[in-house]
Amino acid sequence: MNKRTYASPTKRKEFENSQLFPFLISEIEAGHTINLGLRGNSMRPFLESDRDVALLTKPVAPRVGLPVLAEVSPGRYVMHRIVKIDGEHLTLRGDGNYHCEECKVSDIRTGVAGFYRKGRKKMDPVDGWKWRTYSWCWTHTPLKLRMYMLSFYRRFWLKKFKPI
Repeated sequence: MNKRTYASPTKRKEFENSQLFPFLISEIEAGHTINLGLRGNSMRPFLESDRDVALLTKPVAPRVGLPVLAEVSPGRYVMHRIVKIDGEHLTLRGDGNYHCEECKVSDIRTGVAGFYRKGRKKMDPVDGWKWRTYSWCWTHTPLKLRMYMLSFYRRFWLKKFKPI
C-alpha cells in the first residue's frame, strides 16, 4: 500500500492513500489548494518521488497533456498525464510508465496547477512554456525510445546524480 506522509514543523504522519485523498478532495471542493508531496515513480524523469510537490486545484476541463489526479478504480488514485480523450473516456499515462490507465472525465478528482521541483520555491506551472515544451518533447518521443531513456535514467543517471 502506498502511504503518504504529512509533515509539519513538529509532526510527521503517514496515511493510506484511500484515507488521505478523500479528505484532500473535499478540501479542494471547498475552494482550497493543496501542496502534495509526490510519491512513486510514474512521472519520472521530470518529477521525483519524495522530492517534488504538486499544487492541486479544482479540476479544469480535460486537455491532452494536462496532469490530473484521477480515481481509476474505487479507492485507487493516480496522478498521470492525459494522453487521449475520446468523448467522456480518458486515457492516462505516467511519464515513467509504459502502460496506460483508463477512466472517465467524472473520475478526475483534482487538477494540477503546477509543480515545485528540486526544492525550488518557484512553481513550474503546467501552462508555462517549460512544462509545455517538456510535455510535447516527451509525449512525442516514441514509447520504445522512452523505455530505453528511462532505463538509462534509472540505472546510470540516478546513481551518478542523486535527486536533490
